[in-house]
Amino acid sequence: MTSFTDARDSLGALDADAAAALISAAADVTLILGEGGVIRDIAAGSDDLDRALAREALIGRAWADTVAEDSRPKIGEILADAAANAPPRWRHVNQIGGAGAPLPLLVHARRLPGGARTVVFGRDLRPIADLQQRLVEAQASLERDYSRLRQAETRYRLLFQTAAEPVLIADAASGRIIEANPAAAGLPVRPARRLIGTPLLELFDPASRPGIETLLAALRITGRADAVVGRLAGQAQDSIVSATLFRQDGATLLLVRFAQTPGDETTVTLPRQKSKLLTLIDASPDGFVVTDGDGRVLAANAAFLEMTQLAAEEQARGETLDRWLGRSRVDLDVLLATLRGGAPVRLFATTLRGAFAATREVEISAAAVVNSGSQAFGFTIRDVGPRRAPPPQADAAATRSVEQLTELIGRVPLKELVREATDVIERLCIEAALELTNDNRASAAEMLGLSRQSLYVKLRRYGLIGPDDGGEGD
Repeated sequence: MTSFTDARDSLGALDADAAAALISAAADVTLILGEGGVIRDIAAGSDDLDRALAREALIGRAWADTVAEDSRPKIGEILADAAANAPPRWRHVNQIGGAGAPLPLLVHARRLPGGARTVVFGRDLRPIADLQQRLVEAQASLERDYSRLRQAETRYRLLFQTAAEPVLIADAASGRIIEANPAAAGLPVRPARRLIGTPLLELFDPASRPGIETLLAALRITGRADAVVGRLAGQAQDSIVSATLFRQDGATLLLVRFAQTPGDETTVTLPRQKSKLLTLIDASPDGFVVTDGDGRVLAANAAFLEMTQLAAEEQARGETLDRWLGRSRVDLDVLLATLRGGAPVRLFATTLRGAFAATREVEISAAAVVNSGSQAFGFTIRDVGPRRAPPPQADAAATRSVEQLTELIGRVPLKELVREATDVIERLCIEAALELTNDNRASAAEMLGLSRQSLYVKLRRYGLIGPDDGGEGD
């Protein structure tokens, strides 16, 4: 510690007020102690610190009684050093504030000339303590996150290492293998440890490489692709190859899996009859769609794609069936509610809309299946437009039957249905009046509240008399 060369000349003659101002400005907290270490006065550098200290409650008390228990031995040492005019040492003490909370201070003391008073200079350590606390919390949070990441890595590493099927990880840009699990050692190409750095396509027979290239290209473009059948080089048995795209550390990687194809005794396969059934469904002239429990398309055959004017199954996959079915969401809701209730649907009449606004009359039959806890629905869609008679025009001479009107609900606007229903009722009333009057048209007109001429017009309209009948045959 060094002092001014000539303090009197540098500072001049200072009065008590000027000295107090300098002392207060030199520290965050200044304590003036009297005999026995009793606090005589306190100066704080900010209002916040003044409130935290509650100095009115401290004045008149021994300084050692106003600090935390662990800081009391330090108070005696600080005052002893000040009394001996020893070189000052900054010490950390916890001052008890007005609310009872510890207030961390870094202090040292100097004895004033005359030996009656001691000045204690203190620096507020709360900002540093807060920073240290945040640092500790951040470190603890990092350690927790690191622990979770390590646990997750351990779980997935264990899954990767113990998987029964060969799994490779390859770089999507270069196509080279960067990691292989132990099961990949069973590949007849080379040991797993020597797979690292090998181009993925080199593992396959030249005849299978175009299919694998198509799989990888679809992954890069759409992010997903269906599994393909490929043959590894030097192997007589085909394998089912599937791949998934993912990102890690800014790089795009491929997770490639190999599964055995039907024909291996260790593989569970569908019976031959079931395989034929699936092939027939795919080639069926009726549309067939499989959806999840919410009506989203999982798979569809070629006939459905033709009905909906779609070029590929990928365009339908993931879409809800009501995009093409019916005039609104109502039809699909009715179908799903019935299927969820456990009942099959038979010959549900509705319409099917194509991607380019073409519509056709269809009948739908559907059933629900539950597999591994998840529900799926299968829909058979048959085009019945060619076998149905075209609906007559609004001014047609003949009226529809009640059964025909019922079939038109949902396919014909309500206004036309009401007009058709009115015609049906009117014709039935005229026929009943003629029957009650033994075909006496004059009496029938009077019974119906019509003029004879109006009755004849309606009879001709509904085809109940010939065009040449003058209406005089009463």
